[in-house]
Amino acid sequence: MKLTHIALTIGLALAATDARAERLVIKGSDTLGAKLVPQLAEQFKAQNPGTTFDIAAEGSTTGIAAITDGTAQIGMSSRRAKPAEVGAASGKGVNMKPIIVAYDGIAVIVNANNPLKGLTRAQVEQIFTGNVTDWSAVGGTGGKISIYTRNTSSGTYSDFKELAMKKRDYAGGSQKMAGNEQIASEVSKNPNGIGYVGLAYMKAGGIKVMPIDGVMPSIQTVQGKSYPYARPTFYYTNGDAQGVAKQFVDFTLSAAGQKIVANVGFVPVK
Repeated sequence: MKLTHIALTIGLALAATDARAERLVIKGSDTLGAKLVPQLAEQFKAQNPGTTFDIAAEGSTTGIAAITDGTAQIGMSSRRAKPAEVGAASGKGVNMKPIIVAYDGIAVIVNANNPLKGLTRAQVEQIFTGNVTDWSAVGGTGGKISIYTRNTSSGTYSDFKELAMKKRDYAGGSQKMAGNEQIASEVSKNPNGIGYVGLAYMKAGGIKVMPIDGVMPSIQTVQGKSYPYARPTFYYTNGDAQGVAKQFVDFTLSAAGQKIVANVGFVPVK
């Protein structure tokens, strides 16, 4: 009888532990999901040991789709959902709710050995749309420009088109990368490379950040709106977040969460 009682007690304790364990699925933006959200998740887990995270950073489009399909509680996005996406979600009874969690600046980067001191907004547009194909045309050493961009599922891919290219198409020879770190890596290896990354990825080795019309991307210039390629980043939820998803949203927006936002290299909301 004593052994049965002990086994029953252990079984009840394990059941109670399982009941407290909660799994939070977060999908979407690489800009948010490669560094920031995993660090937020680690701190959140330290305070809520029963919580487990499933984070997939494959582009903003995948995060918005995950909320529409109900395969994630939080969708990370570095862009606003498009009207067609909001409409598709609404057709499935999903109420897309955007929550700004941090601000970011898209930094234009070149190889560390590129002699250029800066670029103008007009030059950035000309390079990324393919109107300018040689560095000598913008004051650099002669050489065919190699363009690295995010892939089409990326919010940064879309935002850069809107902010820097007047919504024009990328140059035909542009090479599409899966994430910020991949772009920085390729540019660091290619003397003629150019690409773009978020604020949190500007310190990668072998690259140089270009001032745009004399303005460097930074927390101060993004906050002051003097840097031209600044944008908000978002969590998307289906209506108001519930349960552990709400707790994580609240933590992200708390003083402790926003301190992590700043430490990673983003601009806090508050």
